[in-house]
Amino acid sequence: MPELRKDPVIGRWVIIATERARRPDQFASGVEKEELAPGEKCPFCQGNESMTPPEISALRKPGTKPNTPGWEVRVVPYMFPLLHPEGDLNRRGHGMYDLMDAIGAHEIVVETPDHQMEGAPPAAQLAKVYSVIIDRIKDLEKDPRIKYVLMVKNYGRAAGGGHIKHQRVQLVGTPVNLKRVKEELAGAKQYYGYKERCVFCDIIKQEVEAQKRVVMESKYFIAIMPFASRFPFETWIMPKAHSCDFYKTPKDMAADLGQINGDLFAKMKKVIGDFPYNTVLHTAPFRRQMNKRGYWETIENDYHWHLEILPILTRVAGFEWGSGFYINPLPPEDACKSVREAKI
Repeated sequence: MPELRKDPVIGRWVIIATERARRPDQFASGVEKEELAPGEKCPFCQGNESMTPPEISALRKPGTKPNTPGWEVRVVPYMFPLLHPEGDLNRRGHGMYDLMDAIGAHEIVVETPDHQMEGAPPAAQLAKVYSVIIDRIKDLEKDPRIKYVLMVKNYGRAAGGGHIKHQRVQLVGTPVNLKRVKEELAGAKQYYGYKERCVFCDIIKQEVEAQKRVVMESKYFIAIMPFASRFPFETWIMPKAHSCDFYKTPKDMAADLGQINGDLFAKMKKVIGDFPYNTVLHTAPFRRQMNKRGYWETIENDYHWHLEILPILTRVAGFEWGSGFYINPLPPEDACKSVREAKI
């Protein structure tokens, strides 16, 4: 019989549709073949640096110059940005409506020079990527117009990755806090106000005790498939020690994050092949001033940053859009077991 499961953070309900259930290996779908036009070059490949705007920063081999080959991780402005760094917000009203100019930041972090890499970069390369992302968020925090930086990755056309498969991540610095993150902040604050504990820390504790949805652990991190997973194989990576700000992660922890992330994707690829996915980072907003009395009073204690890995293996249809429910045809316990036992 199907189950209704409630997300303990934001109260969202998910239908675990067991009557539609498939075996984990039945979700293997593959990623659509790259469709570069004849003669088209990838702008993210080494040697094609002139095809992108000038780099913002890069992790480079000694002796190499900006905007030339020799980089390991490269950050450039997004070619068609959602938000622009020049100008003022110009907040204003139009009758009952509020609006402002689209000011912020939109950057591309090219994760590897290797165009052919599938799935996710290996652990050692991911450690370098996270180190660069941490530095970029620290730098964007200096801009008083930016309230939040969202890290998102779209891999495969089904996940919004476009026709170029080259591994890359987007960083979007917004002048407002994001609705999805605000829902988590509100849920975490409410839970803390009732129990004086972090809801994410309690999730980690219960999942470690139950061992039904823990995929793997490393020295500093744990990967779990949430109790109320929205999608088959949805996985969250969280620091085991409480922390609300991703960009304050020490470099040795960034290396460990790269390791668990790389191992996780290697295991998932064994089960479902090269699959399309989204990855999003939810971290606490920048807190430069207490502009709302008591608003951030407990955030250091109640919020817990985390990476959400969302495989795109099913489609969201009319019922989901109309109701706000998600329908997951694979119980997370079954998905977790198959990935945890995969050999790499």
